[in-house]
Amino acid sequence: MKKLVSICTIIIAANTLANAQFGPGGGGPGGMGGGQRGGDGNGRQQTTQKAPSLNLEGNVPKGNSKVFGFVIDESVSTAIEFANVALYTKDKKVVDGTIADEKGKFSMSRVAAGEYNLVITFIGFKDKTIEVKVEKGKDNDLGVIKLAQSVKQLDEVTVTAEKSMIEEKVDRLVYNAEKDLTSKGGDAADILRKVPMLSVDLDGNVSLRGTSNLKVLINNKPSTIVASSIADALKMIPADLIKTVEVITSPSAKYDAEGSGGIINIILKKSTLQGLTLNVDSGVGIRGSNLSLNGNYRQGKLGVTLGGFGRAFYNKSATSLDQTTVRNGVSTLTNQTADAFDNGLFGRYNLGFDYDLAKNQSLTASVAFGTRNFSRSQDFTINQFTNNILKSTSYRDVTSKDLSNSVDINLDYIRTFKPSQEFSISGQFSQNKLTNNFFTDLLSTSQQLVSRQKNLNTNFNNEITLQTDYQTPIKSNQMFEIGAKTVIRQVNSDYQYLFANPTGSFSSDARNPAGLLNYSQNIAAGYVSYTFSTKNKYTFKVGTRYEYTKIDANDQKSDILIPAYGNLVPSVNISKSVGKSSTVKLAYNNRIQRPGLQQLNPNYNASNPQSISVGNPSLRPEISNNVEFSLSTNIKKTYLNVSVFGRQTNNSITRISMPSDTVVGAIITTFQNIGKEQTFGTNIFGNFFITPKWTLNGGLDLYYNYLEGQQTGLNGLSTTISNSGIVVGGRLQSSITLQKGWAIQAFGGFRGNRVQLQGTQGGMGMYSIGARKEFANKKGSLGLAAENFFGMTMRSTLNTPMFNQVMVNNLYNQNIKLTFSYKIGKMKFTQTKQSKVKNDDVKSGGDNNN
Repeated sequence: MKKLVSICTIIIAANTLANAQFGPGGGGPGGMGGGQRGGDGNGRQQTTQKAPSLNLEGNVPKGNSKVFGFVIDESVSTAIEFANVALYTKDKKVVDGTIADEKGKFSMSRVAAGEYNLVITFIGFKDKTIEVKVEKGKDNDLGVIKLAQSVKQLDEVTVTAEKSMIEEKVDRLVYNAEKDLTSKGGDAADILRKVPMLSVDLDGNVSLRGTSNLKVLINNKPSTIVASSIADALKMIPADLIKTVEVITSPSAKYDAEGSGGIINIILKKSTLQGLTLNVDSGVGIRGSNLSLNGNYRQGKLGVTLGGFGRAFYNKSATSLDQTTVRNGVSTLTNQTADAFDNGLFGRYNLGFDYDLAKNQSLTASVAFGTRNFSRSQDFTINQFTNNILKSTSYRDVTSKDLSNSVDINLDYIRTFKPSQEFSISGQFSQNKLTNNFFTDLLSTSQQLVSRQKNLNTNFNNEITLQTDYQTPIKSNQMFEIGAKTVIRQVNSDYQYLFANPTGSFSSDARNPAGLLNYSQNIAAGYVSYTFSTKNKYTFKVGTRYEYTKIDANDQKSDILIPAYGNLVPSVNISKSVGKSSTVKLAYNNRIQRPGLQQLNPNYNASNPQSISVGNPSLRPEISNNVEFSLSTNIKKTYLNVSVFGRQTNNSITRISMPSDTVVGAIITTFQNIGKEQTFGTNIFGNFFITPKWTLNGGLDLYYNYLEGQQTGLNGLSTTISNSGIVVGGRLQSSITLQKGWAIQAFGGFRGNRVQLQGTQGGMGMYSIGARKEFANKKGSLGLAAENFFGMTMRSTLNTPMFNQVMVNNLYNQNIKLTFSYKIGKMKFTQTKQSKVKNDDVKSGGDNNN
């Protein structure tokens, strides 16, 4: 019997895994084929035995009853993704079969009346058999079914119930952050630095395969705090609350067309348990401390979540800058040094409800508040030379204040007609208020106050989103999806630049008068997508999306003319299972990238007097074409993925720097649509089980970057310039699970110099090691971690005919932290719902890349 069960469930898995995106199957597998993951769905390494073909349809009678339930791990009460479920008659004849979805839910319809045995199997767990009596026309809710863990030897591969750090699904790569020990007590940026294909600099700016033109979602939802600045948003999300990070490099037509590099989806932990529970997570370190409390109550049809997180951090750095500018034939050398001290307070608070209106209808609502209070104090010493003769020395004390308050409100209605047939209506209101001010005291050589300056800049970002989606299966191997969406976006920036003597009131500067930017953007979109799987294991997913954008903008003095535009963005994804454990994929998509708030903001930011930045409200979107080919395979204990990709971007939004006309020796940086960018490269990453308790995973990123644009020369005329180079990055992580609840983990990663149109951005490295002890039956844990023991130095350069700049940044970011976590409550498993709103369409500003 057990041998027959194993053969049957392997066949069911081979047929159903290819259609995992359709949700739980019903009415038998239907002979589908498709891509196979590098594990069993929970990241466990597995091999596939070759089995004879079985006809599960056969002459088995069909009825109108339904059998469904949930499969969980009894030791930790979490869902077992893709567990194999088979239904047998008492004479051991196969009636039907399916696979549990990512929430552990399974469902089989068209079951005839009678008595059956339901057999649930999954590698790493003991098989379980349940007797089921089906009555005509009645559904059988089997509730929660618990499987006990086991360790088995299968084809020389030791299999345990241990989830891999990195998994590959049909359309995305998943990093299981909840297994990351060394990032506890940190923020989301600490997690993303360890995710394959991603690079995060020291300020928290994220790039994917060499581009910062991407979209970050939180629980599949957008947020105005992310639209304003990805780096700031990451500081507000605690690492302890992140469950997984999903990297989607080839989004389907269902996703917004924006984000030319792809989409990063951060999934936060959420209780799927009945009852009342409270989680406490805290950490204390020499560079930061954090505390979070999260409560969940779930009873019957109602679920409530309430949580709060706060984090304080403190750090110091030292920078040196040498730059030479040429203006009107005069060469000026500026040497600037600065010591900086940073401190900040970040918080995020959320309240959520979900309620089952009926058996097939649900309503979900949530509200999240975010707050940020960041300040930086800098002491500048500036020496300026003309023809190698010292002309002046000045001192400045600068205090910068970056403050924000954000709110996100979501409401979602979902109706399920049958497995995988679903209709939803979603709405979202998102708002972010930002304040970016700096205050400067100019000092004499004797440290006497000479004059004062300040820049006051208030920003407001408001979004309203309405969205509806419908999907339905066609037969057993096809899926049709259609939807529509509108986004109403309003951005305002009120700014003024003021001067004063050592005493007295401030007054405006005629060279930089006060201003107000009003920027309205309305987007209407619709999409259609079709998925088809063949018997010979091909899966095709094709779709197209049309987005129409209308912009109204003015700066109080006059209108800013930006024509409305429409974009038709196709996408094609093809996958093919090869052999027992390999999958090849080919993907193409067209993407657009709209400018973000920091790139549009015309505020004249001179907090660093020698490196001034100003936005450009006339920016237009950039267009990119992306192609990707990948191969993933299991080789005994090793999972390996190799991908090659290419990207062509036209009308690229690029950082461009030039000497200031008014400030001697200073450089002004802005954004312009001035060129094109080409990127070609490869990503290699994998998991290796050295022993059942010792895993090693890592990756290598290698790509060639070519940039071309316009630049003003010494003669005042615009000329075409270009820059190119190879960028290398990588990461390596190892985890060891010891006896009595102990675990050890180490991580190291680096990114080489990055190519910019006018120079290079310095490379960086990160490393950490940590240990954790679990106690009280895994309800509590205590951890200790250390990172970047020797600090870090970054060197960046810019080179043009009109200036040369070398900046060296020394960061004293060594850190040792102690973390504590504890869970209170006794619960049982149930299903959860997620919001449908996904705004993927705005380029974040404020990064130092391109």
